[in-house]
Amino acid sequence: MIPLFRTAVAPGTAERVTAVVDSGRFGHGPAVEEFERAVGDRVGNPRVAAVNNGTSGLHLALRLAGAYAGAPGVPGGPGEVLSTPFTFEATNWSILANGMRLTWVDVDPATLNIDLDDLAKKITPATRAIMVVHWAGFPVDLVRLARILDDAEAEHGFRPVVVEDCAQAWGATCAGRPLGGHGNLCVFSFHATKHLSCGGGGLLTLPDEESLLRARRLRFFGIDRDADRVNADYDVAEWGYNFYMNEINAAIGLANLETVDERVRLHRLNAAFYDAELAGVAGLELTARPEGLESSFWLYPVKVDDRASFMRKMAGAGVTVSVVCRRNDEHGCVADARTPLPGVDAVHDRVVNIPVGWWLTPEERSHIAETIKSGW
Repeated sequence: MIPLFRTAVAPGTAERVTAVVDSGRFGHGPAVEEFERAVGDRVGNPRVAAVNNGTSGLHLALRLAGAYAGAPGVPGGPGEVLSTPFTFEATNWSILANGMRLTWVDVDPATLNIDLDDLAKKITPATRAIMVVHWAGFPVDLVRLARILDDAEAEHGFRPVVVEDCAQAWGATCAGRPLGGHGNLCVFSFHATKHLSCGGGGLLTLPDEESLLRARRLRFFGIDRDADRVNADYDVAEWGYNFYMNEINAAIGLANLETVDERVRLHRLNAAFYDAELAGVAGLELTARPEGLESSFWLYPVKVDDRASFMRKMAGAGVTVSVVCRRNDEHGCVADARTPLPGVDAVHDRVVNIPVGWWLTPEERSHIAETIKSGW
């Protein structure tokens, strides 16, 4: 079977991991700090905090956003967070884990990202944070989002904090700038199947120095790592978590960082091939490509008629395809937040993802395209 996902292991990975093992230091140390500096250079934002996985990063980002129950400026219970249901559950369960109130925003059927028109309508004085997901690696229009927030601030006297879920979007750009440097709280995942893999791990990029210092304390129980813990001469003013990245993950990440640009290039090359080959295929619709937004194409989603038949046809041809996620608003644990979402209704049962990754040979991607063009 042609796989939908594969794990990248760059040359030199084993040597870097062996060096960590030989050092005897496995917790947060020099490899993590080197990785943070290197990633900061890549995204154009030196204010980064590595964590043990992307979900922890989302949890921590929402804590920093300050919309949890009892936070200053959030009287009478949890603050509202606007989010999309078209994402993997980790995005939205981090909202619930922080005790925040979840309000669904519809999706744009053309891009599968959050519908910015619907978002603008749903911002209220109770809105404290907005979660946007760069689904499949395709970036949300952050320039337009900033204008929407300008209007909301003028109307309500408060600017909601934006948390960007960049888990699938390493290498994506908005208005020519990499994600992670647009002034929001941004969270990357370095899960084994991502463009940039650490085997596990994640990272936050922060908009200012105060947020950075707070994030680095909160990822380690609220303790300043430079504090005098030998003599117990330190104070935890704000409790935190056990979220820090370890040295082995950082070593793997540093090796893969040397080759990640080529992987992203190949994903984009394969996506361009599909864009040309699959345009106009009966029963299939491609996602939109708005100007100024460059996807990393971690996934290549298509919208198809009779998805079950399409998936059977692809499996029979030796091609792994997947829906990847279920719409989050239909889960029982968020039943009280349900609301009409016509955009999600229009696409949820049609979307399926086909292999687009760096591992595809020209023969394999041609086989995939020809299989689709032959009908299902």
